[in-house]
Amino acid sequence: MANIVDARGRSCPEPVILTKNAIDSGYETIEVLVDAQVAVENIKRFATSHGYTVNVEEKEDEFILNLRK
Repeated sequence: MANIVDARGRSCPEPVILTKNAIDSGYETIEVLVDAQVAVENIKRFATSHGYTVNVEEKEDEFILNLRK
């Protein structure tokens, strides 16, 4: 079960809230799209505190965070 969270163009804490909603929905694999480094750090911190591993991929001005339970 996978889920994509598109949080590009949104400022914190909104990307974290959208990620939290996906985690709360029980998704084991979540892909989060963001365009700010601060969002990357905040989501990584939040996801790892909820038992997810996080891999970050940077593409031009965007970041793709792959969260896996």
